[in-house]
Amino acid sequence: MHRVDLNCDLGESFGAYRMGNDEALLELVTSANIACGFHAGDPSTMRRTVRLALEAGTAIGAHPGLPDLVGFGRRPMAITPQEAYDLVVYQIGALDAFVRSEGGTLRHVKPHGALYNMAASNAPLAEAIAEAVRRIDPSLLLFGLSGSELIRAGQKLGLTTVSEAFADRTYQRDGSLTSRAHPGALIRDPQQAADQAVRMVMEGTVRSLEGPEVKLEVHTVCIHGDGEQALAASRLIRDALVSAGIAVCAVSQ
Repeated sequence: MHRVDLNCDLGESFGAYRMGNDEALLELVTSANIACGFHAGDPSTMRRTVRLALEAGTAIGAHPGLPDLVGFGRRPMAITPQEAYDLVVYQIGALDAFVRSEGGTLRHVKPHGALYNMAASNAPLAEAIAEAVRRIDPSLLLFGLSGSELIRAGQKLGLTTVSEAFADRTYQRDGSLTSRAHPGALIRDPQQAADQAVRMVMEGTVRSLEGPEVKLEVHTVCIHGDGEQALAASRLIRDALVSAGIAVCAVSQ
């Protein structure tokens, strides 16, 4: 039987500003990537989201991003590998403290936004992030884009890596995600996103924006919780996976 984890970025509200529908999404996903305060989130949001995830029985991961609240961590920054290491250690430590204080266990780490995309192609940056995860806890799972430098860096250090694919994003022929600056970066039709998710899991391929097929290894599928149709699309994607005979469950640690 095919099986796949379904993950979502959560805890992205900040102060009086609310984003997403975390409680409802936690009923659909099997892994929660919780913002750690740099690109989104704040201490109270972190604690609240951790508590909700534990109540839902959802696996919890740290979602470290670039220090860019205004840009939501989606704008590249010129940081060194040492800076990447430091900011990842800092953010994992912050979230881990909330998880432990609520009686839970941190399960994985997935970089956010521009940091994630930078680490997908920049080997020194990827190695610094993987080393940060290894130094904190080598049993933590490292989520990264399928076929990316981050996956290779984690494997090189002996981490358990989790190759990720995106239901609602388009791909380039080299396996990278289409830049959000491109008008075709996002798949806005929920049914199209659901169909892409099923095909990626069942066949291990996705059609690139340019046309050629791209081979993928898929252990987890990401859905985004910050769009207008996020909740309805997430339900449709999960239902499509289950209807195709795919078991939706968290990745084993």
